[in-house]
Amino acid sequence: MSEKIRPFVKWAGGKGSLIPQLNKFYPYELKNGIIERYIEPFVGGGAVLIDILQKYDVRQAYAFDINMDLINSYNVIKNNVQELITNLKRMESEYLKLEQEGRKTYFYNKRDEYNNYNLKENEQNIQRAAQFIYLNRTCFNGLYRVNKNGRFNVPVGKYKNPTICDEQNLRNLSNLIQNVQFQYGDYKKSLKYVTENTFVYFDPPYRPLNVTSGFTSYTKEDFNDDNQTELATFYRELNERNAKLMLSNSNPKNTNKEDDFFDNIYQGFNINEIYANRMINAKSNERGKISEILVTNYNI
Repeated sequence: MSEKIRPFVKWAGGKGSLIPQLNKFYPYELKNGIIERYIEPFVGGGAVLIDILQKYDVRQAYAFDINMDLINSYNVIKNNVQELITNLKRMESEYLKLEQEGRKTYFYNKRDEYNNYNLKENEQNIQRAAQFIYLNRTCFNGLYRVNKNGRFNVPVGKYKNPTICDEQNLRNLSNLIQNVQFQYGDYKKSLKYVTENTFVYFDPPYRPLNVTSGFTSYTKEDFNDDNQTELATFYRELNERNAKLMLSNSNPKNTNKEDDFFDNIYQGFNINEIYANRMINAKSNERGKISEILVTNYNI
C-alpha cells in the first residue's frame, strides 16, 4: 500500500492538512517505529489515525466516537468493504446520470431514508454505511451536522461529478484498519485501555472562537466549556498513568488575547501553537490562517 490512504469522509475540523505539523509533535519514543498501543477517543475523520497506522508498527489500536453512524461505517469498511463498495457504486451510478432536479430529489429521498432508520449500538449495517458516505459526498460542503433530534439536516450540494465510491481508497483503508477496534462511546470509554505504553491523541469538538465559528453538532449533544474542563480532568488522570498524551483545540487568543481558558485547565502541560486555515465561518472574509493549540504532556 504505497498509495497514500485518505479519510473516507469529509469532516469539519479534520486534520488532513495539519498532518505535516502534527508529525513534529508525535512523542520522541515513536522514532523507533513501534507503538505498543494507540488510542483516539474522538476519532472523527481519522486523519491522524490513518497517518499513524501508515508510519508506524502499531501493535494495538482503539478508536472511539459518539457518532454511531461513523463507528458503524468504520466497522463496515473493516469487515464488509466489498459489499459497501457494491452499494456505493449503485448509488453513484443512479445519482450521476440524473440532472440537477433529479439529483436533488434523489438526495432528499436518501436523507429521509437515513433519518427514518434508528441504528442500534453494535449493529453493523452496510446499507446505512453506504447512505452515510453518499450523503457526506453529495451534501453541501461535505458537512455532517444533525439537529437536536439527531436528524441529519444538511442540504444537497451542487457538485458536478462527486466521487461517491472511492473504491481503491476504501480497499486500502480496509486493509490498514484490520487491527483497530472501533467502539461507539464517549472518550471516557477509552480509560480501561490506557497504560504507560500508550499514545493517546485527543481531537475533541473545538471551543468556538465566536458565534459563527461554533460547530459542534456532529451529534445531537453539544460540547461546552464544562465539557472541555471535564476533558482536561480526564487528561490529567491519563497523565497519572504515564501515557503519552497529545490534544488539539482552538486557540482563544486568536480573538481575545486575555482569554486564558486553556492555559488554566491545562496548567502544567506544554501548550504549543500550530497554524491552520479557518474553514468553518459563515463570513468568507473571516476565513484564513489562525493558530490552534496542541497540548502535550511530554517535551518535544
